[in-house]
Amino acid sequence: MKYFRLSLLLLMAVGLSAAYAATPEVTSSISKGDTAWLLISTALVMLMTPGLALFYGGMVRRKNVLGTIMQSFIALGVVSIVWMLWGYSLAFGPDVDHFIGSLQWFGLNGVGLAPDPDYAATVPHQAYMIFQMMFAVITPALITGAFAERFKFKTYLVFVVLWSTFVYAPIAHWVWGVGGWIRNLGALDFAGGLVVHISSGVSALVAAIMIGKRRIHFDELSKPNNLTMTLTGAALLWFGWFGFNAGSSLASGQLAVSAFVVTHIAAAAATLSWLITEWIHRGEPTVLGAASGAVAGLVAITPASGFVGPMAALIIGLCVGALCYFAVGVKSKLGYDDTLDAVGVHGVGGTFGALATGLFASTAINPAGHNGLFFGNPMQLGIQAVSVIAAIAYSFIVTWVILKVLDKTMGIRVNPDDEIEGLDLSQHGESGYSF
Repeated sequence: MKYFRLSLLLLMAVGLSAAYAATPEVTSSISKGDTAWLLISTALVMLMTPGLALFYGGMVRRKNVLGTIMQSFIALGVVSIVWMLWGYSLAFGPDVDHFIGSLQWFGLNGVGLAPDPDYAATVPHQAYMIFQMMFAVITPALITGAFAERFKFKTYLVFVVLWSTFVYAPIAHWVWGVGGWIRNLGALDFAGGLVVHISSGVSALVAAIMIGKRRIHFDELSKPNNLTMTLTGAALLWFGWFGFNAGSSLASGQLAVSAFVVTHIAAAAATLSWLITEWIHRGEPTVLGAASGAVAGLVAITPASGFVGPMAALIIGLCVGALCYFAVGVKSKLGYDDTLDAVGVHGVGGTFGALATGLFASTAINPAGHNGLFFGNPMQLGIQAVSVIAAIAYSFIVTWVILKVLDKTMGIRVNPDDEIEGLDLSQHGESGYSF
């Protein structure tokens, strides 16, 4: 018995020493403040996806509210697993020909608790990974606004996997990955104007065109079922966006404060701008207009948030509110049915924000960036334009191919009877309202 106890103690000692040896010898370089801020920001960005679900869910017809909410919420499950297995490696792994990351980090192999000096030198690598995961989660969910009320749920699950792999991951690598060609070009995208909003907005346009218009029964009113829900969702998006933008500083310092401030200013300015424009144009200010304006402002400031000051944010917000209001109105003239205005808000707002970054960026705000046109560097606007064109073209082509393949193999649109019945019952066997 004595020898057994000694052997057990020896094994425990060996195990503890092995565990200690496996602990990264870099904990002294980890900032507890930066890590805490990044984890909080990650939680804020995670909350944006349920917020988007409410934002979109309130705008559809009553019979489609659960189906619409589900399309956003399920992205948390699907994309998180894709990101953990191969998405993060493709987006941020060791560079392959400036286009994509390798699969060296498949299954988070090599992505541990030690910092990665290439991306975030003061926080554990896994903290950076899961922060980026939440960006990957919400981006395909944004696309659903274009095809709400008519997309097959089974096909949608496959679409999310394919789109995250073949559209999101490559563009993320181009812009943010070490060795990515857009990053090497010098383009500025602090928190995802190109990666998140242009990619989703353009893909939304492709989806709206390919899937066709909704079937509106003659006795139905195609009006939002619950604007209270939509406004609640907009508030959650606004709240979570502070993590989206200010968290992209990856440190709890001055740059995070600056990004936080300009994010709020742009959103506030765009809320007023959209509302006033709508008031003048239509004769009445609407709650939906205020919510849409806020989101448009948040979209536009996203790429610029780490590079511009308060006055620039005010100008960006005022401009994009009016711009997106008219962009949303164009869809009926162009003949495509973008159900919840993903194209007009995210596509147009993201494009404007990326170009505005080339105008207003200043190294006085962020020495790691570049000056824009208004600060003596006209080349930056040209670089931003090249990056925008590349993101638009790639997103359009690859999304078209993905949807074409899915339409030929699985079908992308529910049948007419299911669409008339509503996605809640036909796809999920549930009803959003029991009264």
